[in-house]
Amino acid sequence: MKILVPVKRVLDPFAKVRPLPDGSGMDTAGVKFEMNPFDEIAIEEAVRQRDQHPEIEIVAVSIGLPEAEDQLRKALAMGADKAILIESTETFDPPSIADELAALARAEQPDIILMGKQATDDDSNQVGQMLAAKLGWPQATFASKIVIVAGSVQVTRETDTGDEVLECALPAVVTVDLRLNEPRYIALPGIIKARSKPLDRRAPTTSPRPRTRVRRLDPPPARAPGRKVASVDELVGALRERGAI
Repeated sequence: MKILVPVKRVLDPFAKVRPLPDGSGMDTAGVKFEMNPFDEIAIEEAVRQRDQHPEIEIVAVSIGLPEAEDQLRKALAMGADKAILIESTETFDPPSIADELAALARAEQPDIILMGKQATDDDSNQVGQMLAAKLGWPQATFASKIVIVAGSVQVTRETDTGDEVLECALPAVVTVDLRLNEPRYIALPGIIKARSKPLDRRAPTTSPRPRTRVRRLDPPPARAPGRKVASVDELVGALRERGAI
């Protein structure tokens, strides 16, 4: 059995970032890049599944600049068996990423594509669903528990009305949520082993045709100062003035 785990290189989610003065992008000077946290959870889950099913092979893949090798090496240190870097300086929007991953899936023939439900930089939450549609595979999104059984995968999803359990025939696409697990601390032996694991560099097999583009990035407006009131009556009056009640 093979699990393919796409990972994305994103700006450190905890870093303070600012748009460039001309609004053409983000100022990344001095800012650290990390693996998308949701993808890190997907890697951790793939490793835990292999602990239960030793025959599983885990392949991590990333699309983008050569610098994404750092995130793939982290995936290898966490326990992935090999990694694939699809190098490109082109802009890939969600449909383009889904096209490229679909082409890779047809070549690699994984049983499960396990990926984060969204990336922390654009928060699109689209690639997993688009990928499943392009491959014609069943999908389960926002997984909080995953159980692999013979020829299928059982996925528990948290919904507003309680837990929902889906069973998908393999091959399938599964996107993961925050509460699925907590990624492990990477010990020094794992980092050393990652250096000798295979990392294959490839060119894209599809041509990105972005259907969306960023016109401009601006910082959010400054928050208005608060106002102290002396009583509940004053508070109610202020809310009525604003039309809030």
